[in-house]
Amino acid sequence: MKTRQGVGVDFGTTNSVVATFDGRTLRHVLLERDDAVMPSATYISKKLQFTVGQNGINRFISDNVGRRVELIPEIIGQKSTMTGGSGTDELDSISKNVYSEPRLDLGLEGRLFRGLKRLLAREGFERLDVFEQQFRLVALITPLLVRMREALNSHGVKHTRCCAGHPIVFEGEIEGRRSSALDGLGEALHYAKFPRHRFFPEPIAATLSYLHKHRNQKCRHVLTLDFGGGTLDLCLLVRRSDGSFHVVGTKGIGLGGDHIDQRLFETLIFEMLGKGETWRRRGEDRDIETLFPFENYEPMLLNWGITYLLNQNRFTAPVFDCIEHGSGSARSKFQRLLDLIQYNHGYVVFQKLKDLKVALSSADRAVLDIPELDIELLVSRDQFEKTIRGQIETLGDTVESLLHQCNIEKSDVDLVIRTGGSSLIPLVRRTLTAKFGDRVVEHEPFLSVAEGLAIADYFGFEPSKPMLYN
Repeated sequence: MKTRQGVGVDFGTTNSVVATFDGRTLRHVLLERDDAVMPSATYISKKLQFTVGQNGINRFISDNVGRRVELIPEIIGQKSTMTGGSGTDELDSISKNVYSEPRLDLGLEGRLFRGLKRLLAREGFERLDVFEQQFRLVALITPLLVRMREALNSHGVKHTRCCAGHPIVFEGEIEGRRSSALDGLGEALHYAKFPRHRFFPEPIAATLSYLHKHRNQKCRHVLTLDFGGGTLDLCLLVRRSDGSFHVVGTKGIGLGGDHIDQRLFETLIFEMLGKGETWRRRGEDRDIETLFPFENYEPMLLNWGITYLLNQNRFTAPVFDCIEHGSGSARSKFQRLLDLIQYNHGYVVFQKLKDLKVALSSADRAVLDIPELDIELLVSRDQFEKTIRGQIETLGDTVESLLHQCNIEKSDVDLVIRTGGSSLIPLVRRTLTAKFGDRVVEHEPFLSVAEGLAIADYFGFEPSKPMLYN
């Protein structure tokens, strides 16, 4: 007799996880060789071959990082000029190619996409240019979901049904785009051979995971904070007299670990790349001295996937000028900026920042070591926390807002569950403890959502109805 299975698919901004539940036991499906957690990464080679997960990241690093980037203009059309014909009244036409700003990187062996989930609810990202081909966003997400389905099959689970998670608010979501985001994700699930799928809110799923593993814990009001790579999602559940749980309220904002990484980049590294330095150059009759226009570089530096586009003359010429006419530390800073741009080190920088963040979650000090840019910086946890304090204050305000929305006092909350990778930051833990004391617990930061989705799938739970375990 075939055992009924619930399947939970957690396609996350940073990582993805699949779990199963047979009514008693939760299992995690290995998506990597020895890990249930797979980076949500899609790599497309120049030959348009797809590689996902850690293998995709490894291919990107071996093919592209450290390679000198050289952009060339691309032909975007033709312009015709009419000239007088020789000895006749007829006109001749001369056609010339029209070129764009240099943006084609002929040496680029492949593109790596991470954080595709954050594009689902944004306008203008339905299609992305990859090696002069137009790829729908759905087509870039589907290979990740295919990997999850294949992993399920290899573990003997042949289901075409699953429960997939979604944030309370998609990152960058604007009015009217939520349904488009779910439609896009649903289409990708269909192509990945999950035609029978439904959606379930991620923080509620994380709550189900905890409640399943702590069935005997007595609590009436349960607040869950799911702080991941792209979003902060909250939910508040209340236990009814019959033992079932009912969702009282939810809230979500576009704040996650990736935003913290960007803030660290700005605070710790920008100055070491030339921000705040002066630009001296020769004018017609005198030397001109202005502040280097670093703000023109910031948006692409903070998005490592497009940092290579800075390797155009209008960006590099000022940097070369500062290196040639600068001195001392200023010259070294601009050399770092040039190396980062020309050798495609943006991804490396962000990985090092993630490593620093993890290290400072368990140590008072850690070294930010980026040998590719000759950066070695000792960072204290206090310095780290001062850098992100504003973002964590936003987290605290969001918690207060949900409680106010639900007309619940902090003292009425019996249990606070924190989950998601960013919830491991000590300042997050202290912020919640300051509000709720010893009622705060950590629960499966990377696995809870997938587990709860599998439970919801098994029991057929719906977030709008009371949820009671059989």
